[in-house]
Amino acid sequence: MSEPTPYDHDRAAYSREGLARLVLADYVTEVADSAAGLVGTRNDVDTGLAGRVSQARQLIELAERTLNSAVVYEVERGSSWAQIAAYLGVSAEQARERHTPDVHAWNSAWTSAFEQPYRLDETGRKRMPQLPTAAYDPNWACTQLDRWAFLRHVGIDDRQAVSAGLVMVDTVDEPVPAENGS
Repeated sequence: MSEPTPYDHDRAAYSREGLARLVLADYVTEVADSAAGLVGTRNDVDTGLAGRVSQARQLIELAERTLNSAVVYEVERGSSWAQIAAYLGVSAEQARERHTPDVHAWNSAWTSAFEQPYRLDETGRKRMPQLPTAAYDPNWACTQLDRWAFLRHVGIDDRQAVSAGLVMVDTVDEPVPAENGS
């Protein structure tokens, strides 16, 4: 499964930091859209008893995934565990222990993404991208996220509210973040 993908060249133009930020933006839109689904009341009668609890629980799970992605992004941009921990309200050691697996997973996916862009799913029959979708096909993700932000007036009248601020490879050297999150 080491054949190239149609997105390798596009992905190579983005820095690790830029791709991590793109993944974070993508996860944030899922949280926002999921939360928005809990606002309206018109269809409450069509929802089974305790159905809104299910939606709220899903929102928490999406928010946790978003938090993990935010930590990965912050490590990519050079934040220390102490800086991250300050915002999590825990010690640097607790932050490192909790989120090192997420950083390792990102690093592992990144390392193998160009050599083996796909992995087999648990059934062994379906190919799955190693990287999250937004990092796997970043140009498509930028288009979708820019549109999402524009329609929701994020960055008023800014048609590139997401893509304009991403760090590309040309603008930064690509250091691999230290495993200890220095």
